[in-house]
Amino acid sequence: PRGVHGQISIWKNELVTPAQALVKADNPFTRKHAEVYVDYQARLAKAGAMDFDDLLMKTVQLFREHPDVLAHYQQRFQHVLVDEYQDTNMAQNELALSLAAESGQVTIVGDGDQSVYGWRGADVRNILQFEEAFDDVTTIVLDQNYRSTQTILDAANAVIRNNPDRKEKHLWSDKGGGDRIMRYHAEDEGDEATFVARSMQNLQRDAHVMWKEMAAFYRTNAQSRVLEESFMRFGIPYKVVGGTRFYDRREVKDILAY
Repeated sequence: PRGVHGQISIWKNELVTPAQALVKADNPFTRKHAEVYVDYQARLAKAGAMDFDDLLMKTVQLFREHPDVLAHYQQRFQHVLVDEYQDTNMAQNELALSLAAESGQVTIVGDGDQSVYGWRGADVRNILQFEEAFDDVTTIVLDQNYRSTQTILDAANAVIRNNPDRKEKHLWSDKGGGDRIMRYHAEDEGDEATFVARSMQNLQRDAHVMWKEMAAFYRTNAQSRVLEESFMRFGIPYKVVGGTRFYDRREVKDILAY
């Protein structure tokens, strides 16, 4: 079910109707998905309901089929501003371009080198081809980085230089060279957490860095548990900022008590 739902979501992001999906189906697998899509959409309509992707797709269809409605909203929204444009899908792109077609007053912010949501329908071509969508476009390149040292930016430049069909830019910083980058290829999450804890322990022992001067950043909340276990094993005092320590959570305390 999750796979079928994902495919239906991609079709809707690409503005493909159930009928079009059936026509495009070129093997039994995609045809079955298309048949489910037809039935799914019919049941939504019967219930007077929409799913999340319909909110975009139905709006675009409304604007396509009823120019008077589009004209009304073009007048209502005189200026259109869109952030993270590299992560927009086809439906979002058409929505923005349609609303701004009359006034031409549209401002987008984004970075084609940071497009990472292709798996959920984002199309980096939207930002790369934006300058072709309007006659008079002003592009302002924000290439100065205020957070990182030049060593980090040099590494980033070396990586993103390999991206195909990109807009050329060179990231720079006035923060100086900074320390060399350390890279560690961990076997798994446990090995990664052990490496982090051991590195902190070495900094505290050898360089006399205080615990309160160290921080471990992680991408998702689910990663905190393995780091916390590693800190406890190494005797490192810690606190979770913006959340509750794993073993202080009520449900975890209940399970441990049982």
